[in-house]
Amino acid sequence: MEENTLQIIRMSDVELQPVNWLWYPYIPFGKVTIIQGDPGEGKTTLALRLASSCSNGTALPGMEQRTPFCVIYQTAEDGLADTVKPRLIEAGADESMVLNINEEKHSLTFLDERIEIAITQTNAKLLILDPMQGYLGERMDMNRANETREVMKGIGKVAERTGCAIVLVGHLNKAAGVTSAYRGLGSIDFRAAARSVLIVGRLKKEPNTRVVVHDKSSLAPEGKSLAFHLGDEDGFYWLNGYDDISADDLLSGGNEYRETKTGQAEELIREMLSGGNEIPCEEIFKAAEKRGISRRTVNEAKKQIPELRTRKVSVNWAWSLKQ
Repeated sequence: MEENTLQIIRMSDVELQPVNWLWYPYIPFGKVTIIQGDPGEGKTTLALRLASSCSNGTALPGMEQRTPFCVIYQTAEDGLADTVKPRLIEAGADESMVLNINEEKHSLTFLDERIEIAITQTNAKLLILDPMQGYLGERMDMNRANETREVMKGIGKVAERTGCAIVLVGHLNKAAGVTSAYRGLGSIDFRAAARSVLIVGRLKKEPNTRVVVHDKSSLAPEGKSLAFHLGDEDGFYWLNGYDDISADDLLSGGNEYRETKTGQAEELIREMLSGGNEIPCEEIFKAAEKRGISRRTVNEAKKQIPELRTRKVSVNWAWSLKQ
């Protein structure tokens, strides 16, 4: 008689476990996160900045500062010597803490046992595969849900067993007019299996501005959008004032968003100052925030109102309209 192998887990026997975070609420430890965007839009820049911050103990915006730890960074597109290392140096990384699994003889795939061995041996707390499409293996069809689920389940188990944060950098497809959930290249099961998804893109009217939108969060409320400047002459630095951009705003280039939000901000300013009174600008900023309009957008709208006057009152500023 064949032995019965059925095992039942009673939920009353399952011990609760808190979620630990590398970067709350964007990247959890022990889970899979996806960073995706179009080529050249800044997703690898964000991944390398993340790797650098972990290697040297500095913090990204809103990140808790922690002791430096090893990071494994795998790239299927860029050379280590001529591209990856210079960018890590520019980002201030501790190069001795950023590791790479040698793929000269055998290319790495999601289900390669070397991934878990490397994480365990080096005590790495972050693994980045960039781009994820380069690590699926030759025989896998990334558009087939059953195959996608298998590899994502496998890499997810590695993250869970090791406690390592695994970040997959992915490309977007070229579909237009669809929601952000369907813009990831390949099966939507990639997105379904990830616990967090970030989208990186640039604003068409501000080509040096890259925005990071938290498009999916299964373990915490979605975080505010972040932004960084990326220019040939003045390099990389973080920006403020873009926290109310949504994924669909970003994927449309941000033009409609900017025009709509700036128009709303201008209307609000005129409405609040219409009585001829002088109002502290902080009151206007607070009113705008309740409508989902950032300080930066209010300041942009202010430039469109030539009759607006500003006056310093004590240590603050007040606005009024010229009568």
